[in-house]
Amino acid sequence: MRVIAGEARSLPLKAPAGTTTRPTTDRIKETLFNMLQNQLADSVFIDIFSGSGGIGIEAISRGARKAYFIESDRQALSCIRENLNFTKFSDRGEILAGDALTAIHGIKETADFIFLDPPYDSGLEIEVLTALLHKNFVDEDTLFIVESDINKDVSDYTNLGFILNKEKKYKSNKHVFLYKKIEE
Repeated sequence: MRVIAGEARSLPLKAPAGTTTRPTTDRIKETLFNMLQNQLADSVFIDIFSGSGGIGIEAISRGARKAYFIESDRQALSCIRENLNFTKFSDRGEILAGDALTAIHGIKETADFIFLDPPYDSGLEIEVLTALLHKNFVDEDTLFIVESDINKDVSDYTNLGFILNKEKKYKSNKHVFLYKKIEE
């Protein structure tokens, strides 16, 4: 696992040992960030269920002004800290330790991107997305990206109050791009 492009290009990243996290592969990460590249400059990126921090670090490397990393696993938190120090991005990364529903209260600025990669089939993304709909750091321009199992029904998200922007399918998973539905 490595940083694909930008300031920290090709630097290796540590990942927690064991099966508690599921790092996004370099190939999928590259595809995702190639889609986002033109919007990353000076953005605020939130990486929820961040594992090693690879997604948020890629965002910083490609021009994000700041990334928040939300994670509850102690070993993963240690990896995020090490990876931020190694890439010299500690000044642009803020770690919020704890469960996602509690840790999101630590976000202090409007988010341009919110990336969620919860354990598949856990239902956690529904809980967190529901909570995020009512946060003052989310507006109509905030792009939500949910990594999920390829068979996940996107109507679960649209029924919550999100507009489906697009889906990008891979071999066994997908990225679902959403915007908050604005009440008229």
